[in-house]
Amino acid sequence: MECARELIGSELVCGKTSGIVVETEAYCAIGDEAAHTFVRKTARDFVEELQAGAAYVYLNYGMYWLANVLVKGKADGFVLIRALEPKSGIEVMKKRRGRERLRDLCSGPGKLTIALGIDGNHHRESFTRRGAPFYFRERKTEPPVETDRRVGISKAVDLPWRFVWKDSPFLSVKPPAPLHRHKRR
Repeated sequence: MECARELIGSELVCGKTSGIVVETEAYCAIGDEAAHTFVRKTARDFVEELQAGAAYVYLNYGMYWLANVLVKGKADGFVLIRALEPKSGIEVMKKRRGRERLRDLCSGPGKLTIALGIDGNHHRESFTRRGAPFYFRERKTEPPVETDRRVGISKAVDLPWRFVWKDSPFLSVKPPAPLHRHKRR
C-alpha cells in the first residue's frame, strides 16, 4: 500500500507526454477479491515471473487499457494509476482523447492510457528499466495525500486503498467528505 501512496506527486512520463500522478489504488496479490490474482492464473504467474516495476496492462470491459505497476515486498500486488494532472505533450493528449479541457484528458485510468498512448503492447514492459517506453520521475514536493475506498469495483470495496492528492481537480471520482488524512512520520 505504501508504494501506491508514494507514487502520488511523481510524474509519469511516456514519450513526449507526461502527467503528475494524483490518484492511485492498491491491489494485494494474495487474498484481495478485487485483484486479478484472485481469479486469474495468468495474473498470479505475472507476479511470480516478473520483477517489481513491471507494467501489468490489461483491457477493461473490452474498451479501455488500464496500467498497473507490479509491486513486490512485504505484500506483492499492483498499483493502478487512476488519474494524472497533465504536464507535457498536452496537444498530443488532446488529439488522442478528442477533448479540449485539461481536466478531461487524464481524469480516469482509461483516459490517461489513451492520452499517454499506453496500450496492450506495453504489457510486461518496465516502469523502471533504462530506455523503457514510460517511467516515473521522482516527486519534487510532498503532496497532501488522503485515503479513500477503491472505486469501480464490486468486491473488497471497503478497503481504504485509494490514494488521492487532496483537492486535485484531476481526480477520476471526487472523494466523499470527510477523508482520512495520511500523516507522514
